Amino acid sequence: MKVTVVGAGNVGATCADVLAYREIANEVVLVDIKEGFAEGKALDIWQKSPINLYDTRTVGVTNDYSRTAGSDVVVITSGLPRKPGMTRDDLISTNAGIVQSVTENVIKHSPDAIIIVVSNPLDVMTYAAHITSKLPRTKVMGMAGILDTARYRAFLAEALNVSPKDIQAVLMGGHGDTMVPLPRYTTVGGIPVTELIGEQELNAIVDRTKNGGGELVKLMGTSAWYAPGSAAAQMVEAIVRDQRRVFPVCVKLEGEYGIDGVYLGVPVVLGKNGIEKIIELQLNDEEKQLLETSRGHVKEVMDALDKMTAKA
Repeated sequence: MKVTVVGAGNVGATCADVLAYREIANEVVLVDIKEGFAEGKALDIWQKSPINLYDTRTVGVTNDYSRTAGSDVVVITSGLPRKPGMTRDDLISTNAGIVQSVTENVIKHSPDAIIIVVSNPLDVMTYAAHITSKLPRTKVMGMAGILDTARYRAFLAEALNVSPKDIQAVLMGGHGDTMVPLPRYTTVGGIPVTELIGEQELNAIVDRTKNGGGELVKLMGTSAWYAPGSAAAQMVEAIVRDQRRVFPVCVKLEGEYGIDGVYLGVPVVLGKNGIEKIIELQLNDEEKQLLETSRGHVKEVMDALDKMTAKA
């Protein structure tokens, strides 16, 4: 099995490291545009293989997509963080161009690959990769729900003073402050979370989850990488090992939840063919309204990209 990670920054390098350490693939190829950057990161990961006892070969290349040929899964983390003075449209335009270029190069050498997008703004970058690749929607997806759910579960574990291993949760919608955590589907060792924590405290955790990325940016001056990189690696593992894990994943909806043509996070079954099944939950009126708000926000950003593309 061969996995390519495009973008050797903090998130991409963390993803490659987790893939190697857990021996999820035989070979991991790390690609970056900065000369020697991916080569150095890959060499560093390979040099700790005798210490952490794994066999996965890590290889780094500078903009040489021929080295990625025959990849089973490709993770795209490329893109710029939003900088001071940069508008949302600037960020969308810049990163869409990067993601589209990367996708074209990836598909040229690995036409059967499954693509996982991590670049932000996540939902619209998944849209950009999907329309560029012309692959079925089951083979192009965005990583956001696993990260957001992990933050939610971590905060709950802290509040309840229990192991995060015992917390299961579902989260839907866009990646950002319109995401839709679902306390009704959250359990701790099979016990509904609402039986273990008060409504006010639970709502505070939900709000903290929605702003989880922003909290880290304020603390560090940059976005997170350990959790996002690990989340992307978990998706790769589910595909490579055909685990059929149930994860919240960003995918183009085609009628599910009454939504058509918008890329949103929903629970899916993830296996060797990518998205094996989209799971439709029975949402109540409040949850439906929250999802509709999230849909409207994502559609607005998608429309902004469409306008930029039309002008170009």
